[in-house]
Amino acid sequence: MSEGAIEPEPASAAAVFGDRLDLARQFAAGLGRHGEELGLIGPLELPRLWSRHIINCGVIAPFLVAAGRVADVGSGAGLPGLVLAIARPDVDFVLIEPMERRTDWLTAESERLGLDNVTVLRARAEEAASAGAFDQVTARAVSALSKLIPLTAPLAREGGELMLLKGARVHDEITAASKAIRQYRIHDIQVLEVGEGLAPEATRLFRATVGGAS
Repeated sequence: MSEGAIEPEPASAAAVFGDRLDLARQFAAGLGRHGEELGLIGPLELPRLWSRHIINCGVIAPFLVAAGRVADVGSGAGLPGLVLAIARPDVDFVLIEPMERRTDWLTAESERLGLDNVTVLRARAEEAASAGAFDQVTARAVSALSKLIPLTAPLAREGGELMLLKGARVHDEITAASKAIRQYRIHDIQVLEVGEGLAPEATRLFRATVGGAS
């Protein structure tokens, strides 16, 4: 595959998105056309757009609470926020992103795809408390857990969950974030490898409960 060519849709996409697959295709096409010029993704990401990004995000959709409210911090290109909104129309999403050109993209894309379960909020995570307490908070490729937990945990309701997509060093990040984990009363920590066989590499999901009974 030549550099800059969009990765062909993998067969696993149907298993991840089911009857929402056409919307996922439209999202992939839109991100492929405009993502590089808008600075949302780099040119090297196009040949792995489905496997490394869209499937990587979509596989955590079954872990979202039915009819819940989810905050996605640092939504950027819509990874994972728009992908999850496509996969889970029963869940309401607030996509939190401070950069105007990215919020413009998120708003335009959610409207183009007809996603009425998406609200876009231009704000830093620290400024988003007015959006309310959420059942779950997601984030991907934002920062290490030691910095990410203080950004995401305050947005979760008591007993809510953090659902953070992480890389191979997640266990090292957990060790380094021990102070934040205590401060924000994070417990029931799990690191799940999700979507094995659906993409070249399984998705690593840091899943934990914020406050409430431990």
